[in-house]
Amino acid sequence: MGFIEDISTATDIIRSADAVTLVSHIDADGITSEAIAAQAISRLGIPVTPVFVRQLEPMTMRHVPNDDTLKVFTDLGAGQQNLMEDAGLPTDRVLILDHHINQPAPGGTVYPQVNSQFYGPEYAKCSAAGVAYMIARKLDPANTDLAELAVVGNVGDMMARETCCLTGLARWIADDGVEAGRIRISKGLNCYGLSTRPLHLCLANSDDPLLPGISGDPKAAINLLMRLGIYEKSSDQRVWEELSADEAKLLASVVAEQMIANGESTERLFAELYFFPHETEKSPLRNASEYATMLNACGRWAKPKIGEAVCYGDRGQQYREAEHMLRHHRSIIRDLCEYILDTGVADAGSIQWIHTHDVYPDTIVGIGAGMALSKLDPAKPIMVLCNVADEPDLIKISMRTYEKVLQRGVDLQAALVAAASEFNGAGGGHNIAAGAYIPRGCEDDFIRRVNELIAGQLAAGAPHC
Repeated sequence: MGFIEDISTATDIIRSADAVTLVSHIDADGITSEAIAAQAISRLGIPVTPVFVRQLEPMTMRHVPNDDTLKVFTDLGAGQQNLMEDAGLPTDRVLILDHHINQPAPGGTVYPQVNSQFYGPEYAKCSAAGVAYMIARKLDPANTDLAELAVVGNVGDMMARETCCLTGLARWIADDGVEAGRIRISKGLNCYGLSTRPLHLCLANSDDPLLPGISGDPKAAINLLMRLGIYEKSSDQRVWEELSADEAKLLASVVAEQMIANGESTERLFAELYFFPHETEKSPLRNASEYATMLNACGRWAKPKIGEAVCYGDRGQQYREAEHMLRHHRSIIRDLCEYILDTGVADAGSIQWIHTHDVYPDTIVGIGAGMALSKLDPAKPIMVLCNVADEPDLIKISMRTYEKVLQRGVDLQAALVAAASEFNGAGGGHNIAAGAYIPRGCEDDFIRRVNELIAGQLAAGAPHC
C-alpha cells in the first residue's frame, strides 16, 4: 500500500477506537507527535491517555497498559515490534506512527504502521511529528493549526540539518502551516538562537558552519557588528529578527566574503528558517529550533508532560516551568561541554571518545558531545559513554559528527547499530547523531569495533545517507 492508503487505514483505526493510549518518546519529535495525535484524537471525543518513555524496551513495556485501548506508538515502535509481540498485544489494538528503521516481529505478527521510511525519498526526511500531522489532517482538515508542531518535531529531529531546509513531505507540511497563517518561512544565517540570543552570541556559537575569526570569539563578533553599524555599542543585545532586510543582507554578505577569503565553503552558511509570528517576540517558542530545544529540555529532565502542555497552548505556569528547565538545561550542557574539554578525549584513530561515567545524566551527554565537538577535531566523530542511573548493567553511547564528515561516507547510525548488535546491545538514530545501549564491561572492545567500522566507511567513501 502507498502513503495515502496507509494514512486512510490509520484514521479508520483511530475512529473505531473507544479510547486511546499514546506511547511516545521524550524528545522534541516524540512530544510534538504525541501532542499532535492527542489533540486530533481528543477533538473527535475519544479519550486519550499519554505514556512517555525514554526508550521502548522490556522494562518500559510495563507502562503500556494491558487493556482494550488502542495503543498508538509515536516516534518509536517500528524497531520494537518484538516487544509488542512478546507482550501479546493484538494487531487490532496497535498502531505505529514512526520514521525509524522497521524491524518486523520475529513471530510474524504484522502491526498496522505508517512509517515515512516506507514511501520513497519524498517522505524519508519526515519525522514522526509529520506522520502524526498527516493523520490529524485526514481526521479533520481543520487540524492545520497543528502544522507548526509538526515543523518543530521535524526540525528538532534534524530533518532539515542535511540540506539546511525541510524537503519533501516535511516542506509541504510547513507550506500548509504558512497557508493557515501559523508559520512564516524566510532565508537567513544558519545559526541557532535567532529569536532570543543576542546576535553576537549566535555568530560566536556557530559550529556548522564554523565562521573563521568569529566562531568561538564573542568579542570578534561584537567588533564585526559594530563595524557594520548593526550594533551601536558593545553592550547591544539585538537579535536576528530585529534586523531590517538591508541589515540582514549586509551581515550575510560580509560573513560569506570572510568565509570565502579563508577558503571555506558557504554551502551551509544559509538556511531556511521557520518562525511562528503569533508567539511572543524574543520567546523560545518564536521559531522551530528554539521551540524544539525547550521540548527536549523538558524530556531530558523527565518532564515531558510539561512540554506536552506547552504544545497544547499553555503559556502560564507550565510554560514558566518549561522556561526554567530550558535555562537549567543550558547551564548543565555548558558544564558538560567544559567537562569534556577539560578532561580531554581519547583518539582512537577514526573517532575520538570520552567516558563520563555517572558525572552527568545519560539523557544529555549526546547534546554536550555535539557542543564540544566544535572545539575538538571536527573531522573525527565524537563518542561519549556514560552510566545509566536506573540500569546499572547498561552503558549509554552517544555519537555526533558534522555534515562534512557525512560527505566522506560516515554514517553513525549504521556503525552503532552494527556494533551494538555484536555486543547484545541496540543502536539507532541518524547518520549525523546516533546512540546505543550496550552491556557494561565491553566498553573497550565496543570502542575499537566502532572505530573499525567508521574507518571502513571512510575507506569506502560512499555516503550512507
